[in-house]
Amino acid sequence: MKNMIMSAARISLGWIFLWAFVDKLFGFGFATEAGNAWMNGVSPTAGFLKFGTKGAFAEIFQGLAGVAIIDWLFMAGLLLIGLALMLGVGLRIAAYSGTALMLLLWLAVFPLANNPIIDEHVIYAFLLWLLTLNNAGDYFGLGKLWSKTKLVKTYPILK
Repeated sequence: MKNMIMSAARISLGWIFLWAFVDKLFGFGFATEAGNAWMNGVSPTAGFLKFGTKGAFAEIFQGLAGVAIIDWLFMAGLLLIGLALMLGVGLRIAAYSGTALMLLLWLAVFPLANNPIIDEHVIYAFLLWLLTLNNAGDYFGLGKLWSKTKLVKTYPILK
């Protein structure tokens, strides 16, 4: 039962990251309007960084709005973290990079509107580590096969 719940949590969290990538890339009208897609030449980070940031770090994040390397890093992060979670491979590096992304998103809106410290970004970071430390990719995923590869044995951070 534990393995099924961990797998469901891993795949669900993976879908959150992957869907954010796909919606920002194509603009399906959910979080990203059709005309504001990355494929249309619109920055996937500019709207949030210009208008969604607040608090102590807002000026720093607003200065990053529309910067091409930030857009590429953000989109690559969403895609790769989402794929890693969906496939059950590379969970360790997904946890490191996902935690960094969640920390940055948390800082961008700090102080928080509904709770002084905890929001979904913190919960997602904890969940990434919970999944990684419990080898959630080994169940209904490719984690066992992935961990046996020479690449992962040479570079254990890729497990």
